[in-house]
Amino acid sequence: MNKVIATETHTFHLTGEEQGFRVSLSADKLGDGRDLILLRLEADEALTPSSLTLRWSHPACDIQGSWHPAHDRNKSFKADWMRGFRSNAAASAPVHALFNSQGSNRLTFAYSDALNTVHYAGAISEETAEFHCKVQLFVEETAPFQTYEAKLLVDTRDVPYYESLRGVGEWWSRMPEYTPAFVPHSAKEPMYSTWYSMHQRVTDEHIEQQCLLAKKLGMEAVIVDDGWQTEDHRRGYAYCGDWEAYDGKFPDMKRHVDVVHTLGMKFILWYSMPFIGKYSKAWDRFKDKILRYNDNHGAAVLDPRFPDVREYIIQKYEEAVTAWGLDGFKLDFIDTFYSPEQQLPSQAEGKDYESIPAAVDRLLTDSIGRLRELNPDIMIEFRQMYVGPAMRKYGNMFRASDCPNDSTQNRVRTIDIRLICGDTAAHADMIMWHPEEPVESAALQLINCLFSVPQVSVLLDKLPDDHLAMLAHYLVFWKEHRALLLDGSMEPMNPELLYPLVRSVKGDQGIVVTYYDSVVPLPTTGSVRKWIVVNGRRQNGMILDVSGKPTAACRVIVQTCTGDIVEDSSVQLAAGLHKLDVPASGMATLYLL
Repeated sequence: MNKVIATETHTFHLTGEEQGFRVSLSADKLGDGRDLILLRLEADEALTPSSLTLRWSHPACDIQGSWHPAHDRNKSFKADWMRGFRSNAAASAPVHALFNSQGSNRLTFAYSDALNTVHYAGAISEETAEFHCKVQLFVEETAPFQTYEAKLLVDTRDVPYYESLRGVGEWWSRMPEYTPAFVPHSAKEPMYSTWYSMHQRVTDEHIEQQCLLAKKLGMEAVIVDDGWQTEDHRRGYAYCGDWEAYDGKFPDMKRHVDVVHTLGMKFILWYSMPFIGKYSKAWDRFKDKILRYNDNHGAAVLDPRFPDVREYIIQKYEEAVTAWGLDGFKLDFIDTFYSPEQQLPSQAEGKDYESIPAAVDRLLTDSIGRLRELNPDIMIEFRQMYVGPAMRKYGNMFRASDCPNDSTQNRVRTIDIRLICGDTAAHADMIMWHPEEPVESAALQLINCLFSVPQVSVLLDKLPDDHLAMLAHYLVFWKEHRALLLDGSMEPMNPELLYPLVRSVKGDQGIVVTYYDSVVPLPTTGSVRKWIVVNGRRQNGMILDVSGKPTAACRVIVQTCTGDIVEDSSVQLAAGLHKLDVPASGMATLYLL
């Protein structure tokens, strides 16, 4: 089979074997520089499809950068002979963008099927200087089906790349199958996490001590991570699955949660959703209903295609909310359900699904639905890379994947999440630093995550006074400007350079954070009357490149990273360059008069 369809900008080729399906391909022009390519498969009975590939080419003209959700720090091009990208509900998302060094979109494409595994690429051909683009379907084993419909969105508009990506996120969210979960206000509050500060050596007493300090600093929830369910400290998962609090650490979990609530904080608890440990009491019950066993973990991945497996998992969550009063869950390792590793042959009967993605969708849909009946404001955190449109149905907190002490990585990952997550709360990876490092260096951990919800994971009682002052200052600042930071029109510049400057505007307020260059462009026209300029560098001093009105009267307040005011003056900002003595990791607030 070789079906061909052309639009004004591209010619698309669909190849593969029909294998009993009637296959159709059509195009719909949206009229604004975007096209929709529609694919439909239909058969008289449920069949297993063979691999299909949709291909097209795009000239490599004025393209200097590449972006997709799993690029991380490497925003380089891939050659067409290299391995492409892979996405499904628990891994990345099927979207790819090509742009120029000014940040203007040249080609963004996205696929509507974010649930099943899709292989895709937008890779450069050294022979033709074209990007060879493709979307491959059914490369991995797929359960039989009778009908299949999907759309490819192709965007060649000359708009900022982040606007094109934001449009992709909105396109997905309008699909009924990806309607995003409700995001309570509490999901967008600073939080304390126990993982980096305590790891598996958590106890109720130690957490309560930290929460007492965390609340005073502005943190409104605690995430109790791995370790509450076991006395084991060796990072394994052999004791997962029963989800009973270990008495040696949490003799009365209900009392502990009540203490945290009395402090005015929400309580979120960690669960590794798919794992059943070999030492758990539930092992014998489910050992024949698993997808695979990992000897290093000491645990297996449960098979969600069995209804009693799904019911067991959900009941454990319901029991925790009812008995302990939890406000949310950190559901970890969702991606292991979808792992392409060899699956074990089923040793039991009673499956009601053949498709693993469909079964996971049912598990997560039923989980969030039943938990919302108990608590409409329930919080569900997922970790990168399962932060695509399908996961927005179930989770309302997307966290950057683990990057301990790496502030640059945290910046890149949180902004990557923000670009397509809409109003789902984007959270930073847990923020940690050494208590003996310079306070200006420690402050970079928070500054690099300003455009996401901070999660702090240091022992607060071990921090020196200046570190505590810095943490308090930036958390107060973040909470005061949360709407600007999370809900403003964020403009992250130069992804290929790891977002060295990020700007956001909401109403009459604007913020610009520079992470590399001392020169910061600052417009003085438009609706913004208050500009906040943050020096996310270890060097003192910044230079404003003012454009707009010939002369603008301005009040300038300069602060250190601990919040001390070192300048409060009135200046005339004429168009051109202006030096400001902003300390390293400090900020200047400019009120245009």
